[in-house]
Amino acid sequence: MAQSYKQNIVLEWFSWQFYEMPGFLLFVWKNYLRFATNYFSVPLLLKTFLSPWRRYSWVYPKGFDIMEIFSTFISNIFSRFIGAIIRTFLIVFGLLFQIFVLVAGLIILLFWIFMPFLIVMGFIFCLTY
Repeated sequence: MAQSYKQNIVLEWFSWQFYEMPGFLLFVWKNYLRFATNYFSVPLLLKTFLSPWRRYSWVYPKGFDIMEIFSTFISNIFSRFIGAIIRTFLIVFGLLFQIFVLVAGLIILLFWIFMPFLIVMGFIFCLTY
């Protein structure tokens, strides 16, 4: 005869509430952090910080025309300047989004861990007042 394996439902709930779900929440949190890193590609933006915006660059003339060389040089510098400005905004926005994901994940994790205690405290508060 097979023995029935009985477990205490309270112990199962404690295991789920304080071990399994926090592990799952950390897994999801890590995925959101990876998404934010890949979506804004901050490391790539830092590597290509002074590259021309959208690879817009002008080819220098073959002959010696000082005005054409100077015009091409200014245009290429301007393209790099625009690229640096736009990349700066994207890097800042990406880092702010990373900070938001870090803070939101920490708040959600702490809320999940303390939620049973908050519910019990709420019942006690409602019964006493």
